[in-house]
Parts: sequence; C-alpha cells; structure tokens
Amino acid sequence: MNIQKHNFTASVESITTTYAGEFAGEYIAAALLSGKTLNDGAITIKPNVKYQEVLKVLDDNNIVRDGSCDFSAISSGDDRLSLTESILTPKELQVNLELCKKDFRSDWEAVGMGYSAFDNLPPTFADFILAHVAGKIAESVEKNIWQGDDDGATAATALFDGFETLVTSSGINIGSTTVDSSNVIDFLGGMVDAIPSAVYGKEDLMIYVPNNVYQAYVRALGGFATNVGANGVDNKGTTFYQMESQLTFDGIPLQRCTGMSGNRAFAGQKSNLFFGTGLLSDHNEVKLLDMADLDGSQNVRVISRFTAGVQVGVASDVIHRTASAS
Repeated sequence: MNIQKHNFTASVESITTTYAGEFAGEYIAAALLSGKTLNDGAITIKPNVKYQEVLKVLDDNNIVRDGSCDFSAISSGDDRLSLTESILTPKELQVNLELCKKDFRSDWEAVGMGYSAFDNLPPTFADFILAHVAGKIAESVEKNIWQGDDDGATAATALFDGFETLVTSSGINIGSTTVDSSNVIDFLGGMVDAIPSAVYGKEDLMIYVPNNVYQAYVRALGGFATNVGANGVDNKGTTFYQMESQLTFDGIPLQRCTGMSGNRAFAGQKSNLFFGTGLLSDHNEVKLLDMADLDGSQNVRVISRFTAGVQVGVASDVIHRTASAS
C-alpha cells in the first residue's frame, strides 16, 4: 500500500463528496466479521459493547443435596454456587490512511470491466477503496484475535491481547517443535488428552489450529501418517479432502484459524471465547475524503474508528498447547 503526498498530476476517478455514514460503516463492520475465525462463527461475538462488558460465569456443581424440609440460602464460602466474572474491554482502534488514486486506477477499471474474480464488484471508486481497506482490517483483526499482545513490540500484533497471550501455554512432547504429517496425530491426541473432563463432550467444544497444523492433518489423513494407511481416508489418498469441508479429530470439530501462530493448538468451547466490539452499533462511521479540491492532489484519505478485543470466560477450561521436542 503506497502512501504519497501532493502528486500534482491529472486527476483520475474523483470522489465528489465526503463518503461517510451508515453504508460506509457497513464495510468496516463486514471487514471485522470476515476474518476466518469470526466469519466461521468459531467464537462468541459480543456486539454493541460501548466500553466494557462483564462476562459472568456460574459454577453450580454442588446444588443437589440430601432431602430436607428447610430452605438453605447461599452464604459466603458455600460450595454449591459461585459466581466469577471476566471483563471484556474492546480497545479503540483507528484507520488513518492517505492513498493515491493513481495507484488503484488500473485495478478498479479491471473490476468495472468485469475481469475480476471478486464476488461483489464495487460499482464506484469509493466502494473499491473501502473494500481494499476492509480486507486489510479483516487480516489485522484476525491476527490479533490470536497473536495479539497489547504490550508487544510488533505493531501488527500489538493492537489488543489475543488468546495466545490470555491463556497460558504448555508443550506437547512430539519429538519436534514443528508439527508435520508424521507427528500431527500425536500432537492433536495430546491436545485432546488435556481437555478437562467437565468440558469434554460439550456440544460447542472445538479444537482451534493454525494453518500449518491443519495442513499437516490433511496430509496425514491422505496416507502420510503411519496409523492412517497408505491410501488414506476412504482409499482416496490426498484427493479425499475438499477445501473448507469440516474435519474432526476424535469426533471434535477442527477449526482452522489463519491468524494463529504456527505449531500450537487450542481446545475449548465457543461459548467460553469472546470477541467484543462496538462496531455493530449505530456509532460506526467511515470517512473517505478526496483531497483534490483541497490541495489539488490525487490523494484520498480514509478515516475510521472502531473497537475490538477478546476475552476468555473461564481460562482453566481452555487448553493452549505448543509443540515441543523430546
């Protein structure tokens, strides 16, 4: 993405007015929800969080007791019922860019002429620019959902704390720090073995893995693992898998998360992993400002503000494991 200033050349497609409001906001809201994890509904989305939301967790494991004639109220220290909470606080973020229209002219004209593979063809140059920025937002948010470290030194993953930061990790000994088709079965097996008994079997339990672990599992099922068979699943070899079809491990759905760091895995309930944002409220706005009438340049400024953040309800019910050598 090139950022240029005051390029006094002939104007290309002009944006005659400030492009702002609800429709523009839909681009950013759509971008936020189009990352792999959110688009697949793999975690719980909490919209319209203005500042923060308290996630209350109820533990009622010992409410059944011996029969009696009395009613016993819950008191301090009672082991029948406990209420704990986690705080979901989306962080305010922004897009503040200046782009040169000339850099995007050929791409936009190709889209307008129908030579594009885009599902939805942006009819105007303003839509095209917003769609381009929306894709960048989706990529950034997806990565921060998993790798985010608010105190980190890398700008791309320092927007807000992600699940890799929030949930403590521990190693799974598979003889290597890199997961491949020869050890991915052992790696995922160790993951399942560590799932708490109170969580195992829940209907929304999922195993979350990055691209390299997912790819290794597909390859293993194609006949590249010693305990699968040389011809793989259904004797189809590597042709058994159709992209984005649902894979499971030990009956647990396997979710591919493009923003997750490699050689690790999470296991937990969708209902225990939360993404919060205020973007779906009525307060979202995106502005696209054409600078041609102000300084004679071909520059366009894109301005937006939004919030995003993740939180875990009960951290002990989420397992985060990384590969480790012998």
